[in-house]
Amino acid sequence: MKKISLTHQILFALIFGIIFGVIANAFFPLPFNNEVSKWVLVPLGKMFINGIKMLVVPLVLCSLICGAASIGDIRKLGRVGGKIFVFYLATTAAAVSLALILANLIDPGIGTSLAAMGKEFKAVQAPFVMDIFTNMIPTNPIESLVKGDMLQIIFFAIIFGIAMTMLGEKTKPLFNTINQINEVLLKIIGLIMVTAPIGVFALISNVIMFQGIAVLLPLIKYALTIVLGLIVQVVFVYGIFLRVLGKVNPIYFFKKFWPVMTVAFSTSSSNATIPINLEVCEKKLGVPKPIASFTIPFGATVNMDGTAIMQGVATIFLAQLYGVNLNFQSMLMIILTATLASIGTAGVPGAGMVMLSMVLLQVGIPVEGIPIILSIDRILDMMRTVVNVTGDAVGTVIVANSEKELNLIAYNNEIESEAAM
Repeated sequence: MKKISLTHQILFALIFGIIFGVIANAFFPLPFNNEVSKWVLVPLGKMFINGIKMLVVPLVLCSLICGAASIGDIRKLGRVGGKIFVFYLATTAAAVSLALILANLIDPGIGTSLAAMGKEFKAVQAPFVMDIFTNMIPTNPIESLVKGDMLQIIFFAIIFGIAMTMLGEKTKPLFNTINQINEVLLKIIGLIMVTAPIGVFALISNVIMFQGIAVLLPLIKYALTIVLGLIVQVVFVYGIFLRVLGKVNPIYFFKKFWPVMTVAFSTSSSNATIPINLEVCEKKLGVPKPIASFTIPFGATVNMDGTAIMQGVATIFLAQLYGVNLNFQSMLMIILTATLASIGTAGVPGAGMVMLSMVLLQVGIPVEGIPIILSIDRILDMMRTVVNVTGDAVGTVIVANSEKELNLIAYNNEIESEAAM
């Protein structure tokens, strides 16, 4: 029998995990589910997540340094950086706009009771928008690495790589050393990804086992509006961008990018997908390593299209619940605030709720409404993470092709390669 590829193993694990979670939620007693979760699912899921997260900080640091340094030309680095940053901001603004249009058409808050089940939410003071930019510059890079402050790590790594480029041949031995460390980290990722089917099964089944499908019912219109927005963003917005701006076939992209989507769905973490995202972009989609090493870690922190869609829909939903009328100026404020907020949204589960409070405060909607949507946010968080990481790769492919460096032979090759995993 032909060996099942890792891509299909992950997909099967996702499907079986959902099925097992639904069955356990519907038929197994709660004490049994608690024991299975405590002794099996949670440990397996945490081991897989921790294995990936173990490499995120050193991989982002080394990848960005190598990416910035290996581009070689400061002007080219500025050109690539400018293109990808504009792309990320544009798609985020488009995502918020799409969310507002759909939410105003569907009216998810009309007919929904404020008594819908929710969880306790302690409002956190949203950061001043300019603090996001000033805090990007680390006072102590070592402390930033220890804390995992991704924006500060990105800033330091890019500056470090630029300085290496400016020094030229003097830094060649240092570049080779960092590049070799990066290769070792990628090899470790390959070893960890062998366990991905087990980790994906444990993570998704544990969520479904306790959340169940019934959790969606009280807020079904809200959930469906977000899901519709996410689907339109991925299939149509990204598909059109790949075809028109990237001049490539979007079907090939989605066929090869599926494993990354699966890991993003099960982990709910943009940062956790950085390793496999880099692997797929470089080895399956034909993106040169210097560009992917620069754009993927950068996008995992600043590009949050899925989170922006949630913020747009949630804002309209809560405005309708509380009877707050939003005029055209308020809509523009939502787009601007949500776009800027996405830059400061860390690529970890649940961080979008803190940034949502920033958007709500800007348009006068009570943040006390956030607990209403928290009951189903765990499931929706999984879905919007898929959009977040897909946007990173779409932008990477488009920028690479605009620089005439995309390997079109590799991109158009339909043969799956297990080495790419």
